[in-house]
This record gives sequence, structure tokens and C-alpha cells, in this order.
Amino acid sequence: MDHSASPSAPLRRTRRIVLATPVVLGAAAAAFLAQRPLRHHGGGWHAWAGTFNGVVFDTVAALPLSVLVVWALARRRQVAGAAAAWAWRRSAAEVGIVHGTVPWVWMIMLPGAGAGVAPRRVSLVPLRDLLAVLAGSPVTATVQIVGNLLVFAALGFCAPLRFAALGSVPRVLALAAGCSVLVETAQYVLWLDRVSSVDDVLLNTAGAGLAALASRRWWGAAADAPSDRSGPAPVPGG
Repeated sequence: MDHSASPSAPLRRTRRIVLATPVVLGAAAAAFLAQRPLRHHGGGWHAWAGTFNGVVFDTVAALPLSVLVVWALARRRQVAGAAAAWAWRRSAAEVGIVHGTVPWVWMIMLPGAGAGVAPRRVSLVPLRDLLAVLAGSPVTATVQIVGNLLVFAALGFCAPLRFAALGSVPRVLALAAGCSVLVETAQYVLWLDRVSSVDDVLLNTAGAGLAALASRRWWGAAADAPSDRSGPAPVPGG
């Protein structure tokens, strides 16, 4: 009997708890910091869905629900015969794409104060807006650059894990660039009082590419066989 394998399950559970604790604490801190300014908006749906802080709070608050959805999808796949690691990886990738992308897109699609009134603005000269941002406040520059890098970062990280056909950095870059162009075009068409800038497309695409490189070690698992169960034994003489 192999006694060395017995502590593996408790050890894995302990490791998950240790890894999950800072995530939960960080989420709680982000939710607390995000909800404080909402008190000055008088409540209502606009405070929770029409402001940056509201979207951040909603995103963090929805994290337990997203984890539950991952668990439900993974369990369903395992019941259908999929390997546990494959089921959890694919389910986490699907939910991660949605949970990590929709809030960012929602925030950058929020209308400005002059929506429908201020002239539409387009910037098609590469790096001009970026250099202007870097010349201003370091805090503002950091927030804008990091924010743009994160818009499609979850997509770049998770898409190759979910879709084996996207297991290539150029393909991820093309996907992110296409999504970013659609968002910038929507900002212009919907007259949201935002600048449709080529620099935003460049930063969004770069963020997705960097995130894709971070998940590259797991790409091969996206094409793994989905089942741990062996087929029926062959019938002798059949």
C-alpha cells in the first residue's frame, strides 16, 4: 500500500486555502474602497452601474458568483466524463473571459459629461495621445496606461486556454486588436464624449499579448482529451 499518496488531498486543500486567502482579502478591500464614494451619488442604479467605482464594486461583489459558476460548469463536465483538470481549466477560462473583460468594456463605454453634445474626437496618430499622457501627472498616466493594458488582459490570458485554435500570440493579438477597434468605433458611433484613439487599441492589444504570454505554459492543456474514462473493453472474438 502506498502511504505517500494519502496526504495529497489534504495538502491540496490546504494549498488552495492559502492561495485563496489573499485573493479574498484583496477582493474585500477593493470592494470596501470602491463602495465608499458611491455614498455621495445618492444611490440608485446610476451609482452602481454608471460610475467607475460602482462597476468596480459590482465586479468584486460578483466574484463569489463567478467562482460558483466555475464550480458548477466543472462538475457538470466531470459528471459527463471529462478529466478533472481539463474540466476546471476550461470552466475557469470561460468564466474568466467574461468576468475579466465585461466590466472593463462597460467602464470604457460609460458616457462622458458631454455625450451627444461635445464634438466627436478621433486620434489616429500612433503614440501621440500616449506621449501626451506621459507628459502629465504620473499618477494619471499610470492609471490610464495600466487600465488600458488590462481591458483585454483576461481575454488574452484565458482565450488560448479555452480555444486551442487561439494558442498563438499573433492570433491573440489579432483578436484583441479587433475587439479594441470595435469598442473604439462604438465610442465614436454612440457619441459617448470619449476619444477614439489608436493608442488605446495599441495598449489594449499589448495587454492581451502580455497576458497570453503569461498563460502560455498551459496552452497545450487546452487540446487535451476531455475524458479520463477509458472506453469499454473489447469483446473477445467481436
